[in-house]
Amino acid sequence: MTFPADSDAKLTHFDTAGQAHMVDVGAKSETHRVAVAAGTIRMKPETLALIVSGSAKKGDVLGIARIAAIMGAKRTSDLVPLCHPLALTRVAVDFSVDAAASSVHCRAQVETVGKTGVEMEALTAVQVGLLTIYDMCKAADRGMVMTNVRVLEKHGGKSGDWTADIDK
Repeated sequence: MTFPADSDAKLTHFDTAGQAHMVDVGAKSETHRVAVAAGTIRMKPETLALIVSGSAKKGDVLGIARIAAIMGAKRTSDLVPLCHPLALTRVAVDFSVDAAASSVHCRAQVETVGKTGVEMEALTAVQVGLLTIYDMCKAADRGMVMTNVRVLEKHGGKSGDWTADIDK
């Protein structure tokens, strides 16, 4: 399989011969980079009540999920094979309870000063946070659904700022 070097739709993790490689960021400038990601976990109302009341068997679900999300952001390059290991300068994770939708929303903002963006770290933080909620509550509700995990915005780097069309 051969990829033309001048293709308009380049996948940066493949060379012109179609071989996977880690992108060379050596010539890029270091800039302040920020990414924000979000996602949701839906559950039974009774499960949400356990989380809100703090009476889940395994403890403070959202507090533990917050720590797990931060740890996930820090370990992204260990989980996603072609991600660069990054020195993160900030990871902020917030959870909000949506009683009407019987859901918990997770939002992560990740920052660094570096040569590559932190979108993968923000996405990993969200997914690990949601997975932790699932793990801590699965005895009460195995039917929980994680959904809408996505990048909401990114700032910094050569490509500049980007904000998602929220209606997607």
